Amino acid sequence: MTTQSFSDTEFVVRTIAQTAVDNEKYFGDLDSVVGDGDFGFSLARGFEIVIADWDGYDRSDIGTFLQKIAMAITSRIGGTSGPIWGTAFLRAATVAKGRDELTGDDVVVMLRAAMDGIKARGSAELGDKTLLDALAPMTDTIEARIAAGDTSDEIVTAAASAARTAADATTELQARRGRASYTGERSIGSPDPGAVAIAVILERLAPAWPSRPIQS
Repeated sequence: MTTQSFSDTEFVVRTIAQTAVDNEKYFGDLDSVVGDGDFGFSLARGFEIVIADWDGYDRSDIGTFLQKIAMAITSRIGGTSGPIWGTAFLRAATVAKGRDELTGDDVVVMLRAAMDGIKARGSAELGDKTLLDALAPMTDTIEARIAAGDTSDEIVTAAASAARTAADATTELQARRGRASYTGERSIGSPDPGAVAIAVILERLAPAWPSRPIQS
């Protein structure tokens, strides 16, 4: 079973943050099709703070570190994105509380806890055209690849592929949550920005994962 170190957790969070900042315009343009167009801006402003305050976060354990990230996100990201992404990090943090290392199975539990938090916070379910529609298939893929005994490099690559396929598939869905839901059938024909963000993050993470810093 693959064991993920504290440095791996930092690497993932830093990648999420940098990807959000780098894709501000892209995510915003996606959101402007049937939403209010603020998704890219909101996500970037929140994760800019995460990057700026990076060295100051409490690293007593993985759970505490993720909790601090969650608090920063919730307080800095505007609109509905802050509570949704903040809740995801907070639920994952609860699973990792007191831990300095995580197994692959732990990561799956954290992801499922994050999804449960998103469902509760956003009153969303699979098929509602939200980031859940990329997160769930991605998590299922990670769980299946762990069970098959794949390496972490193979697992991250497979997760990226699953997230992209799932994000693209949201194009055919009608939005039932968020501002896009107000447009009804007009929301069909464009992908969900949150789901795309998950795919883009994983596509940034996958090629960088094999050369990530290894904790000694």
